[in-house]
Amino acid sequence: MADVKQNSVVKALLEFGPIVVFFIAYKYAPLPDLFEGDESLERIIFATKAFIPTILATVLVGYFQTKTVAKMPLFTAMIVLVFGGLTIWLRDETFIKMKPTIIYLVFASLLGIGLLRGRSYLKSLMAVALPMEDEGWMILTKRFALFFIILAIANEYIWRSFNTDIWVNFKTFGLPISTFIFFFSQARLIQKYRIEDTDNS
Repeated sequence: MADVKQNSVVKALLEFGPIVVFFIAYKYAPLPDLFEGDESLERIIFATKAFIPTILATVLVGYFQTKTVAKMPLFTAMIVLVFGGLTIWLRDETFIKMKPTIIYLVFASLLGIGLLRGRSYLKSLMAVALPMEDEGWMILTKRFALFFIILAIANEYIWRSFNTDIWVNFKTFGLPISTFIFFFSQARLIQKYRIEDTDNS
């Protein structure tokens, strides 16, 4: 039981650690005294420089822990590397701000492709931890695909309509909280289609 708890803590740190690092690096970016340039740009570039190695490190830690490379974290790390690199190289915060939009749209597209093929790719990722009937997985997959599209639209609206401080807060707190609320709102669906473990009966 102790190992499972430890693994759960490590998993949470791997998922949310990079976001926290990005937030702290942005808020406390070292700027020279009497700085007269674009402060938000300098902060976002510094935060991105901290974010990229942190998220790459989480992929490595996850590999050493499970001896496998998880596809979703690896894909996310690749997107961060590309868009974060462009942000630093071109000194344009647009790229890092668009990163969540790209990730969510790709996730929604992949789930949509699976649905068109009559399959739930979400099931292949979560079935071990969450055994459900196929009908339940199809419904949940449709809801997740729509949710990802909504998050992508929300991210585009926030970064295009508000300043960088507001977007950073939205990325750090708004997106994770929205995901938690959405997932817990699916409890009734999960309970309805959940397959009970009868091995111990």
